[in-house]
Amino acid sequence: MIIIVVASNVLVQYPINPWLTWGALTYPVSFLVSDLLNRRFGPLTARKVALWGFVSALVVSAWLATPRIAVASGLAFLIAQLADIYVFDRLRHGKWWTAPFVGGIAGAAVDTFIFFCIAFVGTDMPWQTLMLGDFTIKILLNTFMLAPFRALMWNLARPKDK
Repeated sequence: MIIIVVASNVLVQYPINPWLTWGALTYPVSFLVSDLLNRRFGPLTARKVALWGFVSALVVSAWLATPRIAVASGLAFLIAQLADIYVFDRLRHGKWWTAPFVGGIAGAAVDTFIFFCIAFVGTDMPWQTLMLGDFTIKILLNTFMLAPFRALMWNLARPKDK
């Protein structure tokens, strides 16, 4: 989790084009990790990992990214992960894809809005277009992450037989 968040914090500072940063391509993996933990161990464990990911990534990101990016990312990450975990847990008994898909969209929306508003408002970065592009990519990647979630869910994330 820490590696994903720190890499994304550094990569978000580098636009690919006027609509997208490199961080949008790495960050959605954090929701896959969180959802697998939630499915296998429950929301309490997923929240603990999110909290440790927040603290650790904030410290490391403060060295590798700007302090503003580190704070924006940390707050956005923690709130988005908690939103994803909450939504996932509420939908966990439905179809296998509903919880990770809806939780991922909720988390991506919260993360994108909080991060871009804190990190780039008042700068010369074209944050509104980057925010829209990043959110779009996060939704697409969230959809594509359903395949690895399904594969890993049955191999790694299922509860042990009693």
